[in-house]
Amino acid sequence: MRASLPTKKLTVLALFTALSLAIYAAECALPPLLPLPGMKLGLANIITLLLLRHYTLKETSLVLLARILLSALLFGQAVSLLYSLAGGIFSLLFMYLVNRLTGSRFPFLTGAFGCLTHNMGQLLTAFLLTRTPGVFAYLPFLLLCGILTGLFTGFAALFAERLIAPHLP
Repeated sequence: MRASLPTKKLTVLALFTALSLAIYAAECALPPLLPLPGMKLGLANIITLLLLRHYTLKETSLVLLARILLSALLFGQAVSLLYSLAGGIFSLLFMYLVNRLTGSRFPFLTGAFGCLTHNMGQLLTAFLLTRTPGVFAYLPFLLLCGILTGLFTGFAALFAERLIAPHLP
């Protein structure tokens, strides 16, 4: 028989999924920060950063994948699902590694690297879908914006953790 998540932990992870989806929906309603296609702060990543510090990679993955699938279903298109999955998986794996290497002491650094790899995963997906090398001309803008937005979400996660962590199971 397979071991399942305890009910309390499953409930908390479901709440984190709902919270990250609500943050994503709110961010979709905001006007773009820059006139660059697809450029967003990635505020839902705050939840991923929190989960990486307090839960396992498997549990964090479940929340991230649920948010990506639900957000594509509710707010996106079929193609956006591919970009989100590629960016999300690249980002999660790299953030996990950075988190482990730094002893999870620097969520702002983890956030910056996560955003960079998210952007790279999406660019790689765009290239694979379109077979257009010109998509890589977008890379310098994505790198700069990725560092800034990743640092921001990392600091936001650190702030949110002070409020939320004492109440986690």
